Amino acid sequence: QVQLVESGGGLVQAGGSLRLSCAASGSIFSTHTMGWYRQAPGKQRELVATITVGGILNYADSLKGRFTISRDNAKNAVYLQMNSLKPEDTAVYYCNAQRWSAEYWGQGTQVTVSS
Repeated sequence: QVQLVESGGGLVQAGGSLRLSCAASGSIFSTHTMGWYRQAPGKQRELVATITVGGILNYADSLKGRFTISRDNAKNAVYLQMNSLKPEDTAVYYCNAQRWSAEYWGQGTQVTVSS
């Protein structure tokens, strides 16, 4: 059974940083593209960043330069380093694993940025 468990969310002041972690169980980590998505209140879930097994990165254009995604294949973990946080980054952040039509989601972790 596949499980994705996020951690690292919380409350931070504008300009601060947070690092989110996602631990993946099961056998998906070596075969699936991993990613982070977020959903703010009243808005649709949106892409933050993805990283393939081979390390190819993809970011939402608006977040390039502030957010960095990485993965540790030995630890079955994917990370999201978030710097220079803004109040508009407030959202629930979800870990995602994807390969072809198979897709898995974590339960989400809340990130709140105060002004």
